[in-house]
Amino acid sequence: MPDLLAARSQMGVSLAFHIIFAVVGIAMPVMMVVAERRWQVTGHAIYLDLAKRWAKGTAILIGMPFSLEGFAFFTEAIFLGIYLYGWDRIPPRAHLAAGGIVALSGAASGVFVVIANAWMNAPTGFELAQGQPVNVDPLAAMANPAALPQAIHMTLAAYAATGFAVAGIHALLLLKDPANAFHRRALAIALIVGAPAAVLQPISGDLSARHLARHQPVKLAAAEALFETRAGAPLTLGGWPDVDRRETRFAIQLPYGLSLLAFHDPGAVVKGLDAAPRDEWPNVPAVHFTFQLMVALGTYLALVALWAGWRAWRGADLAHDRWLLRAIGLATPMGLIAVEAGWMVTELGRQPWVIYGVLKTADAVTPMPGLIVPFLTFTLLYCFLGVIVVWLLYRQIVRSPEIPEWRGFYMPVSGRGRGKGEGA
Repeated sequence: MPDLLAARSQMGVSLAFHIIFAVVGIAMPVMMVVAERRWQVTGHAIYLDLAKRWAKGTAILIGMPFSLEGFAFFTEAIFLGIYLYGWDRIPPRAHLAAGGIVALSGAASGVFVVIANAWMNAPTGFELAQGQPVNVDPLAAMANPAALPQAIHMTLAAYAATGFAVAGIHALLLLKDPANAFHRRALAIALIVGAPAAVLQPISGDLSARHLARHQPVKLAAAEALFETRAGAPLTLGGWPDVDRRETRFAIQLPYGLSLLAFHDPGAVVKGLDAAPRDEWPNVPAVHFTFQLMVALGTYLALVALWAGWRAWRGADLAHDRWLLRAIGLATPMGLIAVEAGWMVTELGRQPWVIYGVLKTADAVTPMPGLIVPFLTFTLLYCFLGVIVVWLLYRQIVRSPEIPEWRGFYMPVSGRGRGKGEGA
């Protein structure tokens, strides 16, 4: 049992560490490309500085962790190298195209990873004969029912989490120096990437919930702490599930809410945990808490995104809206925490199965004594790597130039020469 716990803990730490770099690798290149395109259109060197700094930040977050974990997104890495070292060496359009390929390949690689995880939640494309898989169809496996809702949800989460993490850093810095043109431009681009994704995320969440209701009802029941199958099931907000008494204490329940969200029918029957044997229940309190945390943080991001969008539509100067900047600054870690919570819901909610309905986690662990030592070793290594990455990002992004809004610099797109302009 200790070895099983150590093996599962090591996998959990690895996934928790990796997912942060994965979402940044998906979204950061988009901001990088937008900044470069703005430089090509306006000639303002602030955008060029942003593009270069974000490119180096992307390299730090993609290169180091993925080389440690033994796999890299090769297309993204190749074109990121072209992007990093191609300034003034290849034509501007080719350089921008390389950045676009980095952004697209980052999103595609993330989708493929999610599809693999989706197959674990909804395994298709094979048959079992005497315990062995036969009639294997890789395309059918990739087109499993969970692939589309998980891919949409995770991709939007990557853009929202990364966009608000970057926007939050610059919003906090703008509170101290609202005239800083570098932070003003960075905030605008980060919100362009993060805000629409945050607003669309609840819609993708509805798609995911409807999938769970049909294909993984036990996971949905654990997330909502629904112990009994019932028609007109309520939506549970907060509370702490008491598994022994099969009730959720201190919760707020919205009548018919879960049936409406899961089936778009307030009277629909939603399966509860009683639909599965007791030994096939996941850790209900953990799944419920992480699900509630993910929803709460995602809702906050969506509301702040709508607020920022409304203020921008009204022509307000966001850099001088101190309440909005505080709200964005508070959101800095929320998207990343929501991503971690969402993956915990996905992985913990599938237990005790590693491949849902096919292979249990206890049967999938390779017997090996002494797993506690490698677990502690890898955990310390990940922490050490995390400290190095944060320090490198601080040098590249946070220690930024102090350029007042009224005094900018102009740099031709060719990259040759620098002169003063009328604004940044």
